[in-house]
Amino acid sequence: MSDKRTMTLNLSEAEMTALEELCVKKDLSKTAVLRQALRLYQTIDARVDQGHKLMLEGTHEKSELMLL
Repeated sequence: MSDKRTMTLNLSEAEMTALEELCVKKDLSKTAVLRQALRLYQTIDARVDQGHKLMLEGTHEKSELMLL
């Protein structure tokens, strides 16, 4: 198994609340939610670097999400 490293992460109250809500909703640990978020961000960043657009599509609307 690969070596793991530990870090300390300081979150605002609102950020911690959002993380905890996702943990409950997804039935995952905080570490698992953050790992998934990191993988998702890496995937999106790589696709945007390749010239792709990130689109959100609903029943009656479609919009492009701009990343900074």
